[in-house]
Amino acid sequence: MKDLLPANRPVLVLAPMQDVTDLPFMRVMARFGGPDLYVTEYFRVYESSRITPYILRSIDENPTGKPIFAQMIGQDIPALLRTVKELEEHPIAGIDLNLGCPAPVVCRKDAGGGLLRNPDKVDRILGALREAVQGRFTVKTRVGYEDPSEFAALLEVFQRHKIDALAIHGRTVKERYQSPVHPECIRRAVEAMPCPVIANGNVVNVDTGLSVLDQTGAAGLMLGRGAIRNPWLFDQLRAAFAGQEIPGRSGQDLLDYIEALWEETAREQRKVYRGDKQVHKMKRYVAYITQGLDPAFDHDILRAREEEEFFRICRQHLGHDDAVPDLPQEESRRFCGFAELLPTSRN
Repeated sequence: MKDLLPANRPVLVLAPMQDVTDLPFMRVMARFGGPDLYVTEYFRVYESSRITPYILRSIDENPTGKPIFAQMIGQDIPALLRTVKELEEHPIAGIDLNLGCPAPVVCRKDAGGGLLRNPDKVDRILGALREAVQGRFTVKTRVGYEDPSEFAALLEVFQRHKIDALAIHGRTVKERYQSPVHPECIRRAVEAMPCPVIANGNVVNVDTGLSVLDQTGAAGLMLGRGAIRNPWLFDQLRAAFAGQEIPGRSGQDLLDYIEALWEETAREQRKVYRGDKQVHKMKRYVAYITQGLDPAFDHDILRAREEEEFFRICRQHLGHDDAVPDLPQEESRRFCGFAELLPTSRN
């Protein structure tokens, strides 16, 4: 794994987000600088599952020139082992196991974050996968299911297996995205694990990213919602690591980004193009982009139905050269708890 890490700065990874980090989104991220490493949306794995062709395209048609890991979610060991063999026939940088998804439908099936309720099952899965995976094997987890006090036992499980990297979302499954992170858990993993540990959760700008690194000692950052809102964040962090000036962005820059997202995602409508369907798809992204801007933008765009209306609203709010806010509003519906990572909150 160390051969994929930058030599003189923390590694930057795009977090896997279901129905978001697909091939079109990867194309757009690459336009705006992008991460050092990508991780696919998760492949759902169960007894009768088959590899999802659309997600597989992110691997086979990877347009970024950067390594990409294939992520799996599931708890059926024979099915996981079968899927490993199938995925390793494609140009992947490694296999990643999802132990962090908090979606109730996933947890009810004892997959994703739901597996954290059963450390013994996690132990068996990791042992079987580590033996089966021919290349790099990484894990993405949360710090517990109910409470971060569970993390000590989970960490003992992770230590028993020669995983190549551990990405930790610093919240419990129950906390979902509505709380501050627990950087002390990530630091404990950094001190205990022989592999690189990547910190995930609540990195919404350069200051929060640097704070997470300072508090945890992690080898890098995994960015999810913050990268949807600000696709320049990867390059801004690189500038900060190098001691360079961090450029701001204008409303027009954000409008250009939205237009790029529209263009790339519209290319995937392979049959009859429908503007209303495209508007629905775009709301998955714009719901995060609006955070920190005029609340009327968020209100109006979520009610848009047609293409012309969508772009009229975007141009109304973003058709200017004024700087846009560096941060989302505190305790918004989509970004919660990041204020505790800001320098002023820790003085």
